[in-house]
Amino acid sequence: MNAVEIEAKFRVPDVGELAGRLRALGFHAVTLRTFERNTLYDTPDRKLRAIQSILRIRKYGERWVLTHKCLPPDHDPDARHKHRIETETEVADGEALGQVFIRLGYEPVFVYEKWRAEYADATGHCVVDETPIGAFAELEGPEEWIDAISEKLGLEASALMTLSYGRLFEDWCRKTGSHLRDMTFAGIQGSSR
Repeated sequence: MNAVEIEAKFRVPDVGELAGRLRALGFHAVTLRTFERNTLYDTPDRKLRAIQSILRIRKYGERWVLTHKCLPPDHDPDARHKHRIETETEVADGEALGQVFIRLGYEPVFVYEKWRAEYADATGHCVVDETPIGAFAELEGPEEWIDAISEKLGLEASALMTLSYGRLFEDWCRKTGSHLRDMTFAGIQGSSR
């Protein structure tokens, strides 16, 4: 599937409370809390990162999904919502595909994990991610819908962000002085001992 993804992310202080508020707004659960592991691939000189493009293999529960995201031609770096062209397809064996990428000159550059629950209403989606560095949610849908739902959730416009998990992890590493390479539960829990 190839589409323009429009989203905004925000921090979640209480996952249970947010789930209740989403249900009160008419959202229904699409996927219950499911473990997800993502591996980003890039060239050794980080060509994809330089053009704000990602190549990702995700294992979500038992499903493997290949995703490529890139900036749309009319990209506005100051936009309040994140816009990306997203091409995605299920694959049978993500580990085998990762080996193909390595043989083609790509390498795994960032692994990040989370527990994700998905909710939807008639217009858009809200995913709630419990990551090793805190809980976040993403509203994905038309810009007007994102703004309306965030307002109904009581969020200030300044609470919405367009940062990727990679950037959020880099910020966390700077703040904590961590030298971890990946955002995994075992790595972060192990580093805090």
